[in-house]
Amino acid sequence: MPTAYFLNGPNVNLYGLDRSGTYGSWSFPAIRARCLAAAERAGLVLECRQTNDEGQLIDWLQEARERADGVLINAAGLSYTSIAVMDALLMIDGPVLEVHMSNIHRREAFRHATFISRAATATICGLGPLGYELAIGAMAELIAAGARR
Repeated sequence: MPTAYFLNGPNVNLYGLDRSGTYGSWSFPAIRARCLAAAERAGLVLECRQTNDEGQLIDWLQEARERADGVLINAAGLSYTSIAVMDALLMIDGPVLEVHMSNIHRREAFRHATFISRAATATICGLGPLGYELAIGAMAELIAAGARR
């Protein structure tokens, strides 16, 4: 079965702790469970990981370059600051989907453009956990079609 990595950056592990906040009430473990179920339905093996460390995220992207057919990424705060994460994504041949829980275009101006978008095949934002599931379905279709970044 095709494999996709879904990599999540800093503070995603805190999702759901501030129920009135931007990211809603879904915890990362609950979102991860939804993603794994969506991947199973789509016929994908999904490596779903989260880190607060930029270097670890880059290491995983380099691993994905060798082992995955595509990458989904919510680099969180690193989306707006990390050229190194962007450079690692640019080295991936398969499709890259950028995913954000919130609509980054309705938030602070500095969130409207990301370095990750420069390396992404497409971006999904503002749909909460549903956006993650839709991205997984789209990834399965892109991989099946032989899409490249």
